[in-house]
Amino acid sequence: MTTTKQTQHQVLDPCLLGRPVHLLHIFAAQLRDDLTQSMRLNMNRRYWGGFQVDDVTFSRLEGNEIRSRWLSFAAPAGQIAFSLERKVLLSVLNYRYGSGAKADAKSDGKADTAAAVDENTVRVTATEERLAVVLGQQLTGTLAGRIELNLPAVDKPAPAEGESHEPADTAFKPAPGAQPPKGAWAITVTVADISSGATGQFWFALDKSLMASVLRGLLRDRDAGKKVKTAAPLAQRLQVGLIGRLASKEVSLGSLYDLQVGDVIPISLARADVLLEDSRLFTAAVTEHKGKLCLTSFEDAE
Repeated sequence: MTTTKQTQHQVLDPCLLGRPVHLLHIFAAQLRDDLTQSMRLNMNRRYWGGFQVDDVTFSRLEGNEIRSRWLSFAAPAGQIAFSLERKVLLSVLNYRYGSGAKADAKSDGKADTAAAVDENTVRVTATEERLAVVLGQQLTGTLAGRIELNLPAVDKPAPAEGESHEPADTAFKPAPGAQPPKGAWAITVTVADISSGATGQFWFALDKSLMASVLRGLLRDRDAGKKVKTAAPLAQRLQVGLIGRLASKEVSLGSLYDLQVGDVIPISLARADVLLEDSRLFTAAVTEHKGKLCLTSFEDAE
């Protein structure tokens, strides 16, 4: 009895053809660096001092993900949905107000920066919900800043009168969000507790407008890899019109009036004059090639 192994073929999405989705890992690496730097800022270190960013990946939602609590934030160019694993949220809460706060005062207490928290034994509090909003504003602000930074200058949203062009993370107004639909682009960020090594995740889901901005920003990286053609010298690009005067003959006005149909004017074909408008630049020999008269052997006119 023989069995045949079926090969799984990747199904192409026609919506992605011609779009630089193969460069999304570049954006993911940039965002990872941005998040790491943001978490080390003094204002954010009190929340994230016990964590590090392990990985950032792009994926499309299958529609069968575990349902979780989502918040929605309005970015300058679209909507960003944000969700955070509760175990990560509780660990941040514990670091901010629990053992982590004490560890900041004691240099030898870093081993307890983020003690493991059993989320099943902790009820949801208003403090936890407020912290989720604060963290969402911080993190989505970092994401929106990276998207805008990658865009060409002509595609960046113009700031309102009297406002600076610096992204304001805390200006993002939170709103309850729904589970992103199937096929939506999501960014999964994996963070790890530095002391215990425990990992957790939070997610961003981008609407079509913001995802288009991400891909448009990556076009610059794709085009930068193409060889830039250098322009030819001006002398090779400038087009001018030359006039070839094959022959000229002087006749009297009376002979001109006496000309009739069929008369022949004898001329001697010597070197032709080559003119640029009314200026005589060269002389050239007249020759025949495949039934056509051609000019060759150019010489500067005296």
